Amino acid sequence: MAAALTSSVQSATSGLWAQMQQQLAQRNADQAEQQASALRARAQSAQIVADRAQENARSLKVQSNQAQGEASEARRGLAAQASVSKVQSQFADLREQISEVLQSDPIVASLPPVVNTSGQETGTVVNVTA
Repeated sequence: MAAALTSSVQSATSGLWAQMQQQLAQRNADQAEQQASALRARAQSAQIVADRAQENARSLKVQSNQAQGEASEARRGLAAQASVSKVQSQFADLREQISEVLQSDPIVASLPPVVNTSGQETGTVVNVTA
């Protein structure tokens, strides 16, 4: 009878042990599923942040390209303005030289001005405006 009792106790203990193992395994599986779900949520949130950052980077690149184009255009305008100023200065020097030549030549200085068909005197002013 003692053997039957011992066998019965071992059987009950074995059943309880198996049930505890099953509960522990279930709890571990539930915890793992919760961790996986939390990690999925964090990954999705990180992806949204990354997508926004990438879009912001694209926008900044477009703005940078526009600013670079505007800077290049400004440099070209500055170079053109410097070129025009140089040409105007050279024309002013040329007008001065022509005026000096005309004033120093007695024949040219004594000639009457030429009048065009509109009644305007010609040959007295050099127009270099373009």
